[in-house]
Amino acid sequence: MIGIVNYGAGNIFSLTSALDRLNIPYGMVNTEEELQAYSHIIIPGVGHAGTAMKKLEDTGLVEAIKALTKPVLGICVGMQLITAHSEEGDADMMKIFPLKTKLFDKDKGIKIPHMGWNNISHKNNLLFEGVENEAQFYFVHSYFIEYNPTFDIATANYGMPFSAAIQKDNFYGVQFHPEKSGAAGERLLKNFSNLR
Repeated sequence: MIGIVNYGAGNIFSLTSALDRLNIPYGMVNTEEELQAYSHIIIPGVGHAGTAMKKLEDTGLVEAIKALTKPVLGICVGMQLITAHSEEGDADMMKIFPLKTKLFDKDKGIKIPHMGWNNISHKNNLLFEGVENEAQFYFVHSYFIEYNPTFDIATANYGMPFSAAIQKDNFYGVQFHPEKSGAAGERLLKNFSNLR
């Protein structure tokens, strides 16, 4: 059963709607004790990474999340929260991944935010089992996770390559919104729910 970290910075409705469609049971996590009640944890997130991190810190859940050994998935800003630092608000994040979240460079002739469908190239990872390579996912973001081959499990390109998905041990992050990405996104959520 999936626990969704409820810290006031996530677009929870679209995520719960997708989980409902997939018949994946879920509940809300508000306390450290509730973290232990679920087999899988999702950290959603929309908006400003610095503000989201402050809200997450206010819950008192940061250290407990970092100590988890069960599968954890950060989505969009939730992915940025598991990096080390974000340029958005010049804020320290949870430091689960030694990666930086950076602002796209508009001098590359791209529109910011990166919004809409984009292809991803993924590696042989259980999170993407059954998802065709170069599948399209839905993105809405102005900041990106720097590419690092050690942690990168899927790459997208928007003026430059960036990490669309990362993994370190039991922690996963996706910059796109699987809950808004049609069949490919639903497959990814199903795959996450089956991780052990």
